[in-house]
Amino acid sequence: MERRNRGGNARRFGVPRAIGCSLAIAAGPICFGLAHAASTPSEPTGSSIAALLRTYARPDAAARPVPADNAITPEKVALGQTLFFDPRLSNSGTISCSSCHDPAHGWQDGRPRGIGEHGMIQARRTPTLRDVAWGGPFFWDGRADTLEDQAKGPLSQADEMNLSPERAVATLRTIPAYAGAFARAYPGKGISVETMVGALASYERTLASGTAPFDRWVAGDGNAVSGAAKRGFVLFNTTARCAACHSGWRFTDDGFHDIGLPDADLGRGSVVPGLPILQHAFKTPTLRNVADRAPYMHDGSLATLEAVLDHYDHGYADRASLAPEMRRPPLSQRERADLMAFLRTLTSRDPAAPPPPLPR
Repeated sequence: MERRNRGGNARRFGVPRAIGCSLAIAAGPICFGLAHAASTPSEPTGSSIAALLRTYARPDAAARPVPADNAITPEKVALGQTLFFDPRLSNSGTISCSSCHDPAHGWQDGRPRGIGEHGMIQARRTPTLRDVAWGGPFFWDGRADTLEDQAKGPLSQADEMNLSPERAVATLRTIPAYAGAFARAYPGKGISVETMVGALASYERTLASGTAPFDRWVAGDGNAVSGAAKRGFVLFNTTARCAACHSGWRFTDDGFHDIGLPDADLGRGSVVPGLPILQHAFKTPTLRNVADRAPYMHDGSLATLEAVLDHYDHGYADRASLAPEMRRPPLSQRERADLMAFLRTLTSRDPAAPPPPLPR
């Protein structure tokens, strides 16, 4: 079902993939000869860049992966949107999914760590929901295989919405207008945990990032990004080793890697014990709109993209589980500037998503 079964055990357990000259770029053995270069690369040209760009082409949104047992329909999406913004799905009646995944903040909350019921600070930062239809598994530690599974998590967490899915269903059954909405979305099934999380997942699968300047460059507009950004793209895929994890059009391999953050959180290692490489490993986040999504990392500990580059250059905790891509030479000031220029080309202007009126 959808992409959760692709990639076999490596995907299931989050084992990082092998990296060669091309840094495991999907197009094959594209290598610019820069993996060990100390100098700044010249502005990229030629067929190798064109081939690499094609590996970052956006898919047709209409072809988004959807599970066979929860096909997307307008009725499911409309119901899921309403549920997403409804605070009555929390124990206090004050927290909704959108409280943390706020469309005005890039479908996250702009805080170092999420805030749940009664102001409780969560252990990790809220991840964005952009383009999640193409992703999985979910959460920073990958403990949910599907969006349907993921939707149950925040409901029952004491420091998030603090309401079990069963109690949430009981609440929805007391609201007359929801009966008709569920009947239209899931004829003959009524209001249940399955239909509630199915509708939420259906809505979340529609939350796609918009077209960014980088996408226009991929589509053939050579003037869409600057020369510095083009040099930064080459660095991203070679010397800086970013594409080893941030690959494909969503800029994530959906894998789990230890990037040396000095905290005690074991991440994926707590979900899949027994694999040393997964200790302190967390899911690779998308880089779509990354310039607008500070702070960064699973714990929100890095306030700016400049601080992120500092971390990758010299700030990481060196330990046995550290991802091998981390052990690279520091970038020069010009290389850092070029890489930042490229990252800013991933920002799109997405439409507003105002909350719908709540059923009564």
